[in-house]
Amino acid sequence: MSQSNNADWLARSQAAVWHPCTQMQHHADAAAPSHLPLVPIARGSGAWLYDFDGRRYLDGISSWWTNLFGHANPRINAALKDQLETLEHVMLAGFTHQPVVELSERLSALTGGALGHAFYASDGASATEIALKMSFHYWRNVGRPEKAEFLCLAGSYHGETVGALAVTDVAIFKDAYAPLVRAAAHVLPSPDFRLGEAGESPADVARRAAAALEAHLAQHGERIAALIVEPLVQGAAGMAMYDPEYLRLARQLCDQYEVHLICDEIAVGCGRTGTFFAHEQAGIRPDLMCLSKGISGGYLPLSIVLCSDTIYHAFLDDSVARAFLHSHSYTGNPLACRAALATLDIFAEDDILAVNRLKSAKISAALAPLADHPQVKHLRQRGMIAAFDVATDDPYFSRRFYRAALDNEALIRPIGNTVYLMPPYIVSDDEIAHLGRAIHAALDSALT
Repeated sequence: MSQSNNADWLARSQAAVWHPCTQMQHHADAAAPSHLPLVPIARGSGAWLYDFDGRRYLDGISSWWTNLFGHANPRINAALKDQLETLEHVMLAGFTHQPVVELSERLSALTGGALGHAFYASDGASATEIALKMSFHYWRNVGRPEKAEFLCLAGSYHGETVGALAVTDVAIFKDAYAPLVRAAAHVLPSPDFRLGEAGESPADVARRAAAALEAHLAQHGERIAALIVEPLVQGAAGMAMYDPEYLRLARQLCDQYEVHLICDEIAVGCGRTGTFFAHEQAGIRPDLMCLSKGISGGYLPLSIVLCSDTIYHAFLDDSVARAFLHSHSYTGNPLACRAALATLDIFAEDDILAVNRLKSAKISAALAPLADHPQVKHLRQRGMIAAFDVATDDPYFSRRFYRAALDNEALIRPIGNTVYLMPPYIVSDDEIAHLGRAIHAALDSALT
């Protein structure tokens, strides 16, 4: 059978698949300024994706922030092939297996034992819902049911299921479903350094945002179950970056007012910001932590909530009603856990955090010339995440840039007027240079 080309797969996909996070009409009308190309991918290798017509694209955003060590990574492939011959799946209710035990132990060890138990699901939004439910149920179990409200930051994104939307502050995802969202969280000021006033440092902005948190807790703390944050980088807000001082102060305030701190490390964990967990840069630990995306190396759906022993023990009782009864059919899937174990092995064996510090410097150098561009604002970086904002009133800028980047063999998908890089950790010096050239060319094209 001859291999189909791009046109064949495009037609079949548009006829049968409802793609996520997209107005499907934008895929259909290639002549429209809002056109968002649908790219059929035949295979992946390393940092590159290849379509059915032989074109290639350097995956500058790690396939929605998931891929850490390249496509078709031989070490993760080998682990999965071995696991396939042993156990593909068994329900985790009443059963256990080697990969889920070992992964739970290793993740706890990475927190220094501060978070002792792991609860499993399949996606980031599910992890958010689990963490919210755990916090809410904990306070009920310890006799404080009045603590039933949540706090989040302006611009926060924690998923798009109905529960997760309650702590998401991105209008385009939330507004249409507002009537479905129960008890939406209180939205507090973000410590985003771009909000700084004249003379303020990023730490000053963080302290100002923390003061707003303190004022809210002083007045309403007895009703607050938890504060949820994306540590150091708020992704969907346009890679909003902030000083670790906010996390340090938030941890102190949550302790003072007996409020759980939930760290959503779904996008920023697994080495993205320079430490394995982003919150480590503040020298703190959360009460609950959400992981997903990169934890499986970008191979399989997997999300995890790690919790403190204090929270875990509050659910132990003869009464089933006091148990945490949340469940997913594929909870703790052995294949996904084995991929995660292989991912952790690569971190340990290849000293990835140290390697990434060198790659981070290369990314910084590749983007440095943009600082002189008259329409580039707030060029910024945290570890392996780099971003800048583009001053333009063109409502189609992001689409123009995306199409131009594809023309320059790069997958770079802006968030509004924010262009960012979040490449796989195996990206080479030459590939980093390629991404830098593609960004410069796409920017010139999009602004012409």
